[in-house]
Amino acid sequence: MKPMTIATAALAAMLAGGVAGAFAHGGATGVVKERMESMEALGDAMKELTAMMRGQRPYGAERVRALAGIIESHGGDALTELFPKGSLDHPSEAVPAIWSNWDRFSAIANRLSEYAAALAKAAGNDRPAAGAGGMMQGQGMMQGQGMMQGQGMMQGQGMMQGQGMMGTGHGPTAEMLVRMPPDAVFLHLADTCSACHQDFRKKQN
Repeated sequence: MKPMTIATAALAAMLAGGVAGAFAHGGATGVVKERMESMEALGDAMKELTAMMRGQRPYGAERVRALAGIIESHGGDALTELFPKGSLDHPSEAVPAIWSNWDRFSAIANRLSEYAAALAKAAGNDRPAAGAGGMMQGQGMMQGQGMMQGQGMMQGQGMMQGQGMMGTGHGPTAEMLVRMPPDAVFLHLADTCSACHQDFRKKQN
């Protein structure tokens, strides 16, 4: 998996919200409709957060907390409960791998809530100066700035450098995240979204 960037975060937001929006009137009913509405809410929150992290709209800690709260409320059990086994009725974009790899899907759903909660707590932390950390300029997070290395927290994990957080099943704990800049926490959150779409959503032609 490539290093996480804000561009990837934008893609995750598009996938989360755009697909659901496209099928908003596609005849979905029952639990399929409910989860499409949930994905749309997640996508809208991710889009707004992406715009703030990119500097396309003013950053506001309180607004970040509110958006993170929306994401947290749609993760964990609230998300997995929307995927009863075999619920693949049109126009669902879910794939059977969800149920054959339920432990991973559940772990991602839980991590979505955990990372969103961490973002809410980190929202008021200092942010990297524009152009200083590389985080907002398409470079991989954790590269060039040695974030957290002074505390030994990220050493030896190779996080976000070629193997991807969710690709290995490992990631920072909530305790680590709440001490990071909100931009960094957001990238971990977006990577979680991307991992879910990559493994559990139909590939687009």
